[in-house]
Amino acid sequence: MEDEPKSHYSDNCYDGHDRNDPIIGKKFFSKYRAVKKLGEGSFGKVYKAEYNNEYFALKFENRLKSQQNMLEHEATIMTYLKGPNIPIIKSYGYCGDYNILVMQFLDRSLEDIFNRIKKFTVKTTCMLGYQMVNILQYIHDRHIIHRDIKPDNFVMGAKENNAHLYLLDFGLAKKYRSSKTLIQCPYIKKKKLTGTARYASIHALEEMEQSRRDDLESVGYVLMYFLRGSLPWQGLKIKSKEERYKGILVKKKETSSEELCRGFPEEFKEFVEYTRKLDYYEQPDYDMLKAKFFNLVTKTNGEAFDYIYDWTTDSDIKKRKVEYPDLAPSTNEKKSTQKEMESTNSNKKKLNPVHAPNNKTMNSENMDANNVIIDGLRENNNGYQSKCCIIF
Repeated sequence: MEDEPKSHYSDNCYDGHDRNDPIIGKKFFSKYRAVKKLGEGSFGKVYKAEYNNEYFALKFENRLKSQQNMLEHEATIMTYLKGPNIPIIKSYGYCGDYNILVMQFLDRSLEDIFNRIKKFTVKTTCMLGYQMVNILQYIHDRHIIHRDIKPDNFVMGAKENNAHLYLLDFGLAKKYRSSKTLIQCPYIKKKKLTGTARYASIHALEEMEQSRRDDLESVGYVLMYFLRGSLPWQGLKIKSKEERYKGILVKKKETSSEELCRGFPEEFKEFVEYTRKLDYYEQPDYDMLKAKFFNLVTKTNGEAFDYIYDWTTDSDIKKRKVEYPDLAPSTNEKKSTQKEMESTNSNKKKLNPVHAPNNKTMNSENMDANNVIIDGLRENNNGYQSKCCIIF
């Protein structure tokens, strides 16, 4: 397989009853007791924890083995973004050899559901696609790109929030522009791929700097994976990772949007074509993309856009707070046309890199677009201010 090891937050995807696991049964931050292992990947491990009759997800990163402190970076970004489709962060700090992130406990990932169902209907895929674009619009408006869009990183909400889609794993996310000037990072060639090759954009596979267009192009591949059951570049029999990435790139470039989406509504071909043609600095038309999915369901197919998915049960519907939930993240950030349509020359202005100190704990108080340091880009003339409260 060409992808990185999978990680999940769902309670249904890992047999975590390991009596030899030193984490099971222990309390962290004097309150969260680990009860079950949910999964693991290259980043570390995830456990289900219990506190005060509620469940939480605990994400562990070995402090001794990790050189990049990805979990601290992820906690910073998720706290900064905090929105309706971003998991709620409860706590971040360290205990013994581990950095630990405590967050809202959610249900199964779309990859887990897909592995059980094998294919999604057009209606379900459209409702998911609408929410994916909506979530990306929300985080892009806040100057962040995700850079690892894939089915594993989209998770359904639990209980009364089971209609909601959430985006996880911000360890590879970064700030793509200044929150003050809206000047983007320069368009340069990187040293290696960031993300998952199967769903990565063509430009990402070419190891170029990523922007909003790359997240959206990845959404197109995820949606076609759900509809088709697989993608044309899966299963390439190449042992070397570098050669496999090159093979995926060649196959992806050879596969036209028409070939990729053949047999499915025209809207999916138009989505892939549009995202592939976007310029690095271009502001995507999110509303147009969402309208394609909404209209395909309601006007073309004459169905209700009711967030009743292929796997939704009567019990799920009864748990929901409202029958037809409004899942659109609200934003008051209205960017002016002049700032959005920056010239290429202006965008090539370099941002000043800084190295933030290694925080032991973090607080969500007073973290906004003008005082948080994300991915080493300075946004506050007063410099970095350490946060010192472990629970927030």
